[in-house]
Amino acid sequence: MTPPPSPFATLVLAFELGCVATGLVLLWRHGLAPAARAAPPRLRAWDAPWPEFLTFAASVLLGTFIVAALAGLASRQVGLTGHAATIANGAGAQFGMLFGVFLHHRILAPVQGTTRPPARLLLRAGVATFLASLPLLLLTAPLWDFALRKAGLPTTRQDLIRILTEIDSPALLAAMVVLAVVIAPLTEELVFRGGVFRYLRTRWPRWAALLVPSAFFAALHVNWSTLEGLSSALPLVVLAVIFSLAYERTGQLGTAVVAHACFNLNTLLVLFAGLGP
Repeated sequence: MTPPPSPFATLVLAFELGCVATGLVLLWRHGLAPAARAAPPRLRAWDAPWPEFLTFAASVLLGTFIVAALAGLASRQVGLTGHAATIANGAGAQFGMLFGVFLHHRILAPVQGTTRPPARLLLRAGVATFLASLPLLLLTAPLWDFALRKAGLPTTRQDLIRILTEIDSPALLAAMVVLAVVIAPLTEELVFRGGVFRYLRTRWPRWAALLVPSAFFAALHVNWSTLEGLSSALPLVVLAVIFSLAYERTGQLGTAVVAHACFNLNTLLVLFAGLGP
């Protein structure tokens, strides 16, 4: 007999249902309503020659490779194994990407200062973007899982999600939470939305500019040797497209960063409540 859900799980489930209901309203008002679709984008074009974009991409790739290699070397030197080594390597890759963006924007091709809205407006826009994404993800995820099962492909979740459920060290758990909620959203939005999407949106057909960076973003979350995390691929593509649209609509990368952080935080909440896979 299945035990009844804990009070915490019941509370989280009620919270999730409320978020989905709110997301449906926001999705219509800010995404699907005629007035919302007619709103002009506020994102300024990145009028950079292609060598500058290649410099950006090279800086990110080189930073990721070097810092991840150093993190792997350091973890072996101090004797880290298992989940601790995986987290250290993942942190190295994230900080390497962040270093590459900093190297490009601050040294190789300095970006002129831009006006920033109050933090409360970014927070509100980011939370609204996250909530509006939930109904679409709730629809996409089971359909994608069904398609994978029909194709005989695995539906196991991302390895980092599995690691989160297996960690028994408070220090490692705290490191994972910070990495997922703070570092990864900032780094990945700077690269995929602030870099790749912004560059492509005025050079490629809009559908391609939305889909190509989103596909790369999703592909990085799949272990292609084992196909672990493949079940997250299409939902992450949908999520990334929503982040790109929000960035395009508001002209503020912070909107996508906050939405990304909210999504990761919500995923952790669902996992800790025992409602996730």
